[in-house]
Amino acid sequence: MKSNEQEVIIYTDGASRGNPGPGGYAAILMSGNHHKELVAGYRLTTNNRMELMAIIAALEALKKKPLSVKIYTDSNYVVNAINKGWLQEWIAKDFKGKKNKDLWMRLWQLMQDHRIEFHWVKGHHQNPYNNRCDQLATHAADHAATLLDEEYEQMLIRENKLTSS
Repeated sequence: MKSNEQEVIIYTDGASRGNPGPGGYAAILMSGNHHKELVAGYRLTTNNRMELMAIIAALEALKKKPLSVKIYTDSNYVVNAINKGWLQEWIAKDFKGKKNKDLWMRLWQLMQDHRIEFHWVKGHHQNPYNNRCDQLATHAADHAATLLDEEYEQMLIRENKLTSS
């Protein structure tokens, strides 16, 4: 961390009831004495999309640039894609055969503004912040799943897996 950079710690989780199904995400942002929770629910989505949306929403909520950001998630999908360089390979190949291009590109753009480290945490374990995110995300999936994951639903319509509503 550079001496003039503020550090932000972010915990995230995503959930879906069915894959696809109603879903939700949650993020906890912490910096100094500041603590903020973000939660949203979607009517039709996937778990991986909610894992990504949690991180995207958290990064979009940051007001200052650049920041030193540590993101903790129980999503191997996200951590491995970043830490093992898969995302850069997917971008180079224009996501051929890969899903969630819209969200990965959104995340990639947000990552350019900050110094970000991704860390994996074991889900449903003894980490109180991960557990809180899990509670918030599953509650959003179960009780507040009203937002439209427009890109995902449009993809389903294009593939004739969903009729427009």
